[in-house]
Amino acid sequence: MRIAALQHDIVWEEPEATCTHVTPMIAEAVGDGAGLVLLTEMFATGFSLATDRIAEPPGGPTEAFLSDRAAEHGVWVGGTIPTRDPAVGNGLPVNRFLLVGPDGTRYAYDKLHPFSFADEHLAYGAGDQTVTITVDGVRLSLFTCYDLRFADAFWRLANDTDVYLVPANWPESRRHHWRTLLRARAIENQAYVVGVNRVGEGNDLTYSGDSVVVDPMGESIAEGVDYTEGLVVADVDPEVVADVRDRFRFLPDRRN
Repeated sequence: MRIAALQHDIVWEEPEATCTHVTPMIAEAVGDGAGLVLLTEMFATGFSLATDRIAEPPGGPTEAFLSDRAAEHGVWVGGTIPTRDPAVGNGLPVNRFLLVGPDGTRYAYDKLHPFSFADEHLAYGAGDQTVTITVDGVRLSLFTCYDLRFADAFWRLANDTDVYLVPANWPESRRHHWRTLLRARAIENQAYVVGVNRVGEGNDLTYSGDSVVVDPMGESIAEGVDYTEGLVVADVDPEVVADVRDRFRFLPDRRN
């Protein structure tokens, strides 16, 4: 599978404008052969806690945008959307990672760990389950931004995962943490990690991007240009994961 991570800017709390902005980037990714295109966390609005303004119902306009692009190009498209779903969240919206297929198939993962340091837990409810799916023979596990700091969640899924997908809004001030944790999750779980982060300015924060695809040995096989919009494209192969795990039998030594 070829995956394209879109390192893009965001028009603050203006989803229609941002969707218009990233539309040609999605087309470019498809032109580069991507079968899965990954946008950032809260890709259409920025990391906003103003859920009264930005949260959408399931099937809302931003979800429809993902669905339309997936159908138009015959690929999978994903990113996170502030979603007001009465079935979850204990009355609060959730930060929902939605991955949509060309035939309309949808997989949803609600962020397990709201970022309490920035009061995300006051605006968004926590998810209560992990999500691993198989697309075109590749086992994908879905996480979002702050989840990256909680290794145990990644560990639990390692045996059934080839690729971890991690969209984010991770600020420049802690970029070293972002870069280090992405590589750590790849090394310790012997799996690919795709981390896609925004660039630009949002709510008085600067974002440097640092989007990357890390292979199961912890090596970067594709990286974005710092502070610059662009595509990060790489091929991921489950056979590489299986080979690394066969040559270096570390996972069976874990003690749960």
